[in-house]
Amino acid sequence: MAAISTSEERDEGGDLLLWVLVWGELAAFGILLTGYVVMSMLHPESFELAKLHLAPRLAGFNTVVLLASSWQAALAASSHGKPRRQRLFLLGTALLGLLFVILKFAEYSTEWAATGDANLQVFFELYFLITGFHLAHVAFVGLLFLWAAIRPERSTIVTLTTVWHVIDIVWLVMFPLIYLS
Repeated sequence: MAAISTSEERDEGGDLLLWVLVWGELAAFGILLTGYVVMSMLHPESFELAKLHLAPRLAGFNTVVLLASSWQAALAASSHGKPRRQRLFLLGTALLGLLFVILKFAEYSTEWAATGDANLQVFFELYFLITGFHLAHVAFVGLLFLWAAIRPERSTIVTLTTVWHVIDIVWLVMFPLIYLS
């Protein structure tokens, strides 16, 4: 039985630095979401009122967009040895990520008007902090997928796909917590 080389381990997502990043991101979002839950328990009336200004249908559609982009990333990661297909899947991931960003800004434009109400301030500060932090991740990693489409390397694609799936997991917790609860 042959030993797995260091580069092969990295290609399979075994890089320690990647997992430190993943767990760090999950911890950061976990702290933010815990803060959101605590504040929602301390200010239940204002949180319920503030949620009336959200667009859960648009956020639900954006969830589908993000999951479709994750599917494209998974296809890119699984199609090594086929650079043309990989590039198409990487571009698909990046474009769907960009669509998520555009839709989120459209959603923000309708919600921004409600931020002037002092009773809703705590909710919207947390809402924009949490969703904005997530949005920054989507935008940044989406740009990295564009870069990877130009220079596809197996280890880069696996790393980006892993991080992209973490971004999805965070959204899949945020979406029902913020929009549906």
